Amino acid sequence: MDTSQHWQRGVFRLRDLPFLRFNVRMNEPQLTRRRSPDHRNERWEIYFGDVRAGVISVRSGNPHDTDPWDWSCGFYPGSHPRECTNGTAATFDQARADFEVAWRVFLANRTEADFQEWLDQEAWTARKSAMWKAGERLPSQRPSSIMRCACGEAFDSHQPGAVLIHVPHITAARRSA
Repeated sequence: MDTSQHWQRGVFRLRDLPFLRFNVRMNEPQLTRRRSPDHRNERWEIYFGDVRAGVISVRSGNPHDTDPWDWSCGFYPGSHPRECTNGTAATFDQARADFEVAWRVFLANRTEADFQEWLDQEAWTARKSAMWKAGERLPSQRPSSIMRCACGEAFDSHQPGAVLIHVPHITAARRSA
């Protein structure tokens, strides 16, 4: 099956590419595309396993005499933002071909840790969104009664004994300020 047939089905296996056959393990994830239902214009999100590797989409708001398709390849975090590439193309097939070339270069410079970094960030973002949706606050947004004294010690301002010990330090620091 040639490369264009894989893309038409929406499934793209790296091991099916002749230029990668010698260097790809059989258990490596597939490069797949999914149509994004959240956009008015045609937009395809490209995934490598569970990691979003890039996007191919119809550009909006561009003049009629410019390329209607654009693509972006790469992910962050997990790579340096300058390693991500993008471009425009006259047709979907040309955008796909340009993406394939860019992906080969990008993938050659990735480690498993890079992919894990992106997955960890996605998991944190999902957890944070679920907390907000449930009306919960993030741990850093919860009110705290812990204060830091001018002497450098942290104490609970709701504990009278701790407050009495540090009142002289705090008062002296405010007077000198």
